[in-house]
Amino acid sequence: YSGILAEHTAVRERVGLFDISHMGEFLVAGPNAERALNGLLTNDVSKLVVGQAQYTLMCNHLGGVVDDLIVYRLEPSVYLVIVNAGNIEKDFVWMNAEATVSAVIENQSDRFAALALQGPAASKLFDFSATLPHFHIQRHTVFGKECWVARTGYTGEDGFELFCEAAAAPHLWRTLLAKGESFGIQPCGLGARDTLRLEMCYPLHGNDLNDETTPMEAGLGKFVSFDKGAFIGSDVLVEQKVKGVGRKLVAFTMAEKSPPPRPHYAILAGGHKVGEITSGTQSPTLGIGVGMGYVETSFASVGAPIEIEIRGKKFPAIIQKKPILKKGP
Repeated sequence: YSGILAEHTAVRERVGLFDISHMGEFLVAGPNAERALNGLLTNDVSKLVVGQAQYTLMCNHLGGVVDDLIVYRLEPSVYLVIVNAGNIEKDFVWMNAEATVSAVIENQSDRFAALALQGPAASKLFDFSATLPHFHIQRHTVFGKECWVARTGYTGEDGFELFCEAAAAPHLWRTLLAKGESFGIQPCGLGARDTLRLEMCYPLHGNDLNDETTPMEAGLGKFVSFDKGAFIGSDVLVEQKVKGVGRKLVAFTMAEKSPPPRPHYAILAGGHKVGEITSGTQSPTLGIGVGMGYVETSFASVGAPIEIEIRGKKFPAIIQKKPILKKGP
């Protein structure tokens, strides 16, 4: 944990470098690419201009989340779709099987490598920082290597993601470490990323999102475009929007020092189990446990006291407004 604490602090206070090879990259292209993606995804890709990015979800026919994604519009009819690495094969099969119009969907995950530079000082390393807005992507030469450079980090801090040919990644990694030494850059791992995203209440597929949880239950309704027409799972999500949901994904902080809250620990209210943790950790910033979990809707109010059962003992906690921490600079 001491290593995670140091890496986490580096990202929040300075800048940290960590590999995001846990992503997959699909290219979706052709005259029908926009229609194909709008039928597969919850958000409306027609709103994207060239160079813009969008967070979205891909649902099954029951409204469950197959994966959460970021879509970049590279050209009028070409999109880069970033998927979670553990879902690459599943997502690729699903998209090709479920697309209602013909489009070219290519799995380019073996071709691409991705590096992420995150932290308040990240923009000082690149001369294109002033011309690359948040949630956009541009083509740039970075230390002699051609890259797609995005500004869509998953840490709650400013930063950049470099998508390059896989063979170029070692050179970029070494150069970033050397060039960034004066800024305090250091390699960071997935443990640090997990604590960072949890403080910001960013959901993780496989923990907080899965095939049996819907965007409405997860509090992600703002990423569901109900006015664009039908998409996979839309009937279920419309019904949930109108009637409400029986459970909600809430964020919480421990009320006092305790062992770290972990996934699958019970959440209690009034002495009864009302839910279960999906993600939990010790917050390096706050010095206490933080987490997220699904609870019965009637117990999901911000400020409500709950208890977390950890190793047979009950520890007090409080449901918090998301995010637990505000975004950094």
